[in-house]
Amino acid sequence: MKDSLIASGKPSSWHIAVAAEAIAAAQFARCGFDVSIQYGADQPEYDLMVAQGDSLLKVSVKGSQDGGWGLTQSFLTKATEISGKKADYHGAIDLWLGKHGSKTIFCFVQFEGVELNKLPRVYLASPKEVAQRLRETAKGRGDSILYEDYTWTSRAHGAGTMERLPSNWCFSQERIQELLTDPDAGLILKARRE
Repeated sequence: MKDSLIASGKPSSWHIAVAAEAIAAAQFARCGFDVSIQYGADQPEYDLMVAQGDSLLKVSVKGSQDGGWGLTQSFLTKATEISGKKADYHGAIDLWLGKHGSKTIFCFVQFEGVELNKLPRVYLASPKEVAQRLRETAKGRGDSILYEDYTWTSRAHGAGTMERLPSNWCFSQERIQELLTDPDAGLILKARRE
């Protein structure tokens, strides 16, 4: 198995997740944040906690090597059962959003088309921003996948439209500060006075 993985040159989804988490931790550290990594596999809601002074963010890291991040597929069946619609993407997005606390942000790491000696593309967004982008996908039909840069083919519901992540989501000091000061994303710790 190990030899076939090396021969194929394509890492497993587990490898991509580990690599994405490491890249995210490194980028936050480069920006002067203290980084705490969760102990144990698949902890709920977030993978990293990053802190700088009195500011703290919980970070859920998602890696991809195919241009998109599947986020709400596991909620689609339940949302469809509740609404009775054929495929209730908006309902699935709402269920997904309800599972994320207001003090968590997402860090999306994209490896598609990135040479080994280059850094992957990295984006930051609040759960509300992600949910809004998912709702707008495919001419407003919604989708379970967050696309980095995708054009719908002629046979698809969103035919002819392009999906692109907002440029302000690119990982930067400014974007981190924006999320830290967003009342729905960052958490400012205040010392208790006794």
